[in-house]
Amino acid sequence: MAQWGSLGTQWGINRTMAQIHALLMTAPEPMCTDEVMEKLEISRGNAHTNLKDLVGWNLVRIITRKGDRKEYFEAEKDVWKIFITISKERKRREIEPAIHLLRDCADRTKDEAAGPGREFHQQMKDLDEFLSFGVKVADTVITMKHASALQWAMRLLG
Repeated sequence: MAQWGSLGTQWGINRTMAQIHALLMTAPEPMCTDEVMEKLEISRGNAHTNLKDLVGWNLVRIITRKGDRKEYFEAEKDVWKIFITISKERKRREIEPAIHLLRDCADRTKDEAAGPGREFHQQMKDLDEFLSFGVKVADTVITMKHASALQWAMRLLG
């Protein structure tokens, strides 16, 4: 769990959130907040906040059991679905706002005729073009079936 926690920061979530995700991914049954707290030795508030955030990321779903008032949490276990979910969320949370900012900066400097202002305008346009291309590639990949994406990547890398 500790290693997954370290990796979590690479895909945009905090260490505890990644550790909870790892715990739920490897758990044979959905777990309640108390079980997560006990296994990871974290506070109720920390567990609750991070579980809700994982639900918000669509990496974990809430399970209810008839006659039980507790909420249970279950992680998506399909690695390809996890990749797609993380890709979509990072696009929504990070890439799209960056593209909007770049476009806004380019729009505000479009009338610059020369010098640093013109260079800045062109740099914003170039960055927008690059990020937009990356988004198109990512959007194409996440619409593919896992095996097709792997074949495509192998051809690309080979």
